[in-house]
Amino acid sequence: MAEQKRAVALISGGLDSMLATRVIQDQGVHVEGVNFFTGFCVEGHTHAIRKKKQDKVKRNNALWVAEQLGIKLHIVDVIDEYKDVLLNPKHGYGQNLNPCLDCKIFMVRKARAWSFMEEHQFDFIITGEVIGQRPKSQRKETMPIIARESGADDRLLRPLCAKHLPPTLPEREGWVDREALFDFHGRNRKPQIELARKFGFSDWAQPAGGCCFLTDAQYSAKLVDLWQARGSREYELDDIMLLKVGRHIRPAPHYKLIVGREQGENKYLEGYRQTFLSLTPTSHHGPLTLIDGTPQADDVAFAARLAARFSQGREAASVDFEVRFPDGVSKTISVAPLPPADLNADWYV
Repeated sequence: MAEQKRAVALISGGLDSMLATRVIQDQGVHVEGVNFFTGFCVEGHTHAIRKKKQDKVKRNNALWVAEQLGIKLHIVDVIDEYKDVLLNPKHGYGQNLNPCLDCKIFMVRKARAWSFMEEHQFDFIITGEVIGQRPKSQRKETMPIIARESGADDRLLRPLCAKHLPPTLPEREGWVDREALFDFHGRNRKPQIELARKFGFSDWAQPAGGCCFLTDAQYSAKLVDLWQARGSREYELDDIMLLKVGRHIRPAPHYKLIVGREQGENKYLEGYRQTFLSLTPTSHHGPLTLIDGTPQADDVAFAARLAARFSQGREAASVDFEVRFPDGVSKTISVAPLPPADLNADWYV
């Protein structure tokens, strides 16, 4: 009997990577998944933090896809390595701060290095790419760029659009049957949905801009604001996590407020009270507020007046706050809520 071939699939948690993997599984290839954690992923963060949409299942979609497929999933932390991709993309950004083409090259390069390690020894790489589906990274002219610059070359197989591309090594060597691959293209999702139903899948993540926050205009604006305020484009995981949570309001260049929008976010922000100065209303119900930056005493009082606008004491003569410093020292202040006329829409990041 011929030796069973082994493939590693890039699992994002979306429908395309799930289908691409299943197509190759059905050809008798042993497939395992790999998911690279950059810190900018949507799943497992805000979906888990927020209390809204309680009826919606909160899950890590990459893990869920692996479970549906019955494959092992390897999650690899690439937070530090990914910084250079974001800060210095050779091929530039998409509509926002998304370095999609450089990101795909990076992911495939990492998969190649990981899969060909002595303890793994996979034969080829699978992705769920579809020509024409993404304007920056999934175009016919970018497909060979990704294969070449990642070093994967013709060991990179895209099962969902393979018939629009030259045969790869797995196809030429007969490891997979090219006739059993597909010719999907464009942004129409009907062929993928039809194939999913054929395979018996009834649930999958919706492709609203992919699974990366860098495709989101509001998130990208917050990241740019953070860099400008600090005078540096450096960031840590806590920085990019906090950009996903709360209202971000910058009344002055040297500080900003992060105001919880609901119970789940308030609970999450509590974990940062030893890192940031925080404001908690004590006379009325209201959100927890963190202050990031270098606020002076007058700034703290003004921040409390702003935070009072989001409490149930917004119409009261005054609202009491506990001001807690990162070292645990706290004090109580009483402030008049900022009048609506004094709010500046430009403060919202």
